[in-house]
Amino acid sequence: MKHAFPSLLALTAALLLTAAPNLRADPVGEVDTVFKLIGPDHKIVVTAYDDPKVPGVTCYVSRAKTGGVSGALGLAEDKSEASIACRQTGTISFAKPLPKQEEVFSERASLVFKRLRVVRMVDAKRNTLVYLTYSDRVIEGSPQNSVTAVPVDKASPIPLK
Repeated sequence: MKHAFPSLLALTAALLLTAAPNLRADPVGEVDTVFKLIGPDHKIVVTAYDDPKVPGVTCYVSRAKTGGVSGALGLAEDKSEASIACRQTGTISFAKPLPKQEEVFSERASLVFKRLRVVRMVDAKRNTLVYLTYSDRVIEGSPQNSVTAVPVDKASPIPLK
């Protein structure tokens, strides 16, 4: 029975990692913030995500990336601070109605328990897409967040589920 707990923990971690959307981010750039003699420097990375359900919208997320030996091995926990800016980068269209709120991106911020998330919300009254970024853990998340909005032309109402 004492060997069941590690197996259960591994299974739970695997389920958590596969439960949320995890789209490939396009790297845009990075800047070093702290020099590390061994391993990569601490840095701020900027990545771009195209909204998978709203062609013509791209979100740019900047976040801290921990370096050093633990960062190089993928064992470090990145800080919870992140910033987001979403913009219209093409013609916005809707193939299907959108839910009022939906997680659209998720990226690992530690080996198992912490994720950076982006949620899309629809402000139907203003015909605007609102994107929120935050990080969470299995036990406790962070209240640090960032929000941005992409107004959609009134001639193209956002279809809701």
